[in-house]
Amino acid sequence: MEEGVVLLFDKPLTWSSFDGVRKVKNALRIRKIGHAGTLDPLATGLLILCTGKKTKEIDQIQAQEKEYTGTFRLGQTTPSFDLETAVDAERPYAHLTEADIRAATQQFVGPIQQTPPLFSAVKIDGKRAYELARKGQEAEIKAKSVEIKTFELTRIALPDVNFRVVCSKGTYIRSLARDLGAALGVGAHLTALRRTRIGAYRVEDALTLADVQALAPPRPEGVPDARPRRDGRAPRRAGLDFYAAQQAAGGPAAEAPE
Repeated sequence: MEEGVVLLFDKPLTWSSFDGVRKVKNALRIRKIGHAGTLDPLATGLLILCTGKKTKEIDQIQAQEKEYTGTFRLGQTTPSFDLETAVDAERPYAHLTEADIRAATQQFVGPIQQTPPLFSAVKIDGKRAYELARKGQEAEIKAKSVEIKTFELTRIALPDVNFRVVCSKGTYIRSLARDLGAALGVGAHLTALRRTRIGAYRVEDALTLADVQALAPPRPEGVPDARPRRDGRAPRRAGLDFYAAQQAAGGPAAEAPE
């Protein structure tokens, strides 16, 4: 393992990308490991981990195109463009036709200028944008060039719209939700997201946490486990308090469609 492998991991919901790195590192007792592309806590799916000498390939893997599936909800907006924050505005959407929605997607296919969400890891004057957003502070984020290669709607059941997107590095699907909602004049936010592919790497070939734990090498006899034991509860996620409260109250889970 220390010589280096590219390991495909199916990240669970609410885990940060660092959680995935830490869990795999501890389970397989790997010294050197990193991930090739952040995946938001409220997204699931393909997280590519590189170990040992393969960490030199991280930049190359990150640069490859990405594929996502998920769900947009029309008629509602949130400050974070997803389920991290509460709905802040609602508009009627029943007048929209399937043809209206499909036509609106076409303006986002190809090279576009996209503004990342304020609730993102983009740096502003040395600080992460989400740190400012969670304090209620405003900040200007510059638009950047990205490319949407495929924007396919796989199911329309208003207010929810399922999609498949193939895009370049640096694309924010949450921003795509916001922009589609704005184009339709009703607003929208992302309610589910799953990364299914990076380049030729596919989530169907990814390991679950149980798979990783099954690969764990046996601990040498007489050597105690020095890692602190946890009580089984998920660690508190900064920024996911609202989502956690909604789940406790029986709210919608951010699970992407098959």
